[in-house]
Amino acid sequence: MSSNVISLIPSREKVVSRSKVMLMPLIGILIFLMFWHLAARQVETSLGTLPGPVQTFTQFSNLVNEHVKEREKAHAFMERQEKRNAAKLAKDPNAEVRIRPYTGKPTFFDQIGTSLVTVAAGFALASLIAIPLGIVLGLNHGLYQAVNPIIQLLKPVSPLAWLPIVTMVVSATYVSDDPMFAKSFVNSLLTVALCSVWPTLINTAVGVTSVDKDLINVSKVLRLSWWQHIRTIVLPSAIPMIFTGLRLSLGIAWMVLIAAEMLAQNPGLGKFVWDEFQNGSSASLGRIMVAVIAIGFIGLLLDRGMLQLQKHLSWNKQQALR
Repeated sequence: MSSNVISLIPSREKVVSRSKVMLMPLIGILIFLMFWHLAARQVETSLGTLPGPVQTFTQFSNLVNEHVKEREKAHAFMERQEKRNAAKLAKDPNAEVRIRPYTGKPTFFDQIGTSLVTVAAGFALASLIAIPLGIVLGLNHGLYQAVNPIIQLLKPVSPLAWLPIVTMVVSATYVSDDPMFAKSFVNSLLTVALCSVWPTLINTAVGVTSVDKDLINVSKVLRLSWWQHIRTIVLPSAIPMIFTGLRLSLGIAWMVLIAAEMLAQNPGLGKFVWDEFQNGSSASLGRIMVAVIAIGFIGLLLDRGMLQLQKHLSWNKQQALR
């Protein structure tokens, strides 16, 4: 009985290890905040002193309050419509009633939601193209040699160069009286996909070509079909490289999206930053700093989420992933 109780108590080494895992990031954050606070006081801009952590948090609180007030306005707007329609139907049961959507100004958090939906769609499109194509290129050395120059030619092209081309192509081809998606969304989606497809494509091809030769020989001995060979031999071995490419692509997708939204004035966090820059009020710098922190924090969460997915799907659970 006593031995079972003792086994439940964590050892000193485990306690120290867990403490370090929590303590070291906390120390790093505190040092960063202190450096930010001291450095911000030394920088004077046309709109005043560069905001430090306290001023940035104040603006964040203001943005939260604005979002709450806007949601209350939207709720009150819908309630008024429902009451008006109910009164109209009470007078005439056959009367036509309409529910109009609330068209108030999107808040900071609405812009975050718009950007997340766009980056998810663009990243998904890039992944659906890159992973199958990367597998095919990895299995066919001749085809890889033929396509590789094109990949290396297009890979370094900036999103600022792609965006005008994408915008003109979408404007010419995506013509509809009742489009399923807004053109601004399609423009951002395609720009994100074009810029983020390459890391996943290259890493998938490299991962496939790096499959152990013994495993390939086993596949030949067992006479596995093409699909069975891909599913049981190639994919499990290539998963680490594929996810390395996916994590790189997701980071690029997030950066590209913010730049595209700023340049094209498409809805999202990028437009929020640009609007605040153009606004030039005393609070604009602080609000831009809030957006910068939010962009970085969301990027961190996206990367950690992809890392957890990799840990879940990887066959080697003992592999150290960072």
